[in-house]
Amino acid sequence: MADQKNYITAQGFAALEEEFQQLRKVERPEVVRTVSWAASNGDRSENGDYIYGKRRLRQIDSRMRFLIKRMDNAVVVDPAQQQHLEKVFFGAWVTLYALDREAELRYRIVGQDELAPSKGYISWVSPLARAMLGKQVGDVVQVQSPGGVEAYEIVEIAYHDPDQGSTGEPS
Repeated sequence: MADQKNYITAQGFAALEEEFQQLRKVERPEVVRTVSWAASNGDRSENGDYIYGKRRLRQIDSRMRFLIKRMDNAVVVDPAQQQHLEKVFFGAWVTLYALDREAELRYRIVGQDELAPSKGYISWVSPLARAMLGKQVGDVVQVQSPGGVEAYEIVEIAYHDPDQGSTGEPS
């Protein structure tokens, strides 16, 4: 996975930056103030504010290092710039018809840092996304799942959120 590209949408990259700035400008300074205050109270061995604060600082610093690394390695992909809008590529909203369950499902293919199953966001490296990449409306894709092979027909491909209209961005 270290040699794998970190593809991400512009919205996903903005979310990483926002989280980094929140940690750097708000949370970390707040915890540093708490730790400084707790340290000034004397005995640190049984000082809960100090012990918890130091632990939280390590967690924040670790998360910030992770975010910096992910942003440094990010390749921002603009789905609107796709040349073959009739095919499934990174950033696409894909509506599928599950042939065995007779149900319609919709997913957006996004980067690994953008996963949000409740919103239908799936990683481009997931088995379902990999099966869909390069396909077009009418194609049937098969995916191996723990319950067996599942088949889906691609019903619609869009490079914007179908619920938001032609220019809307996903929420």
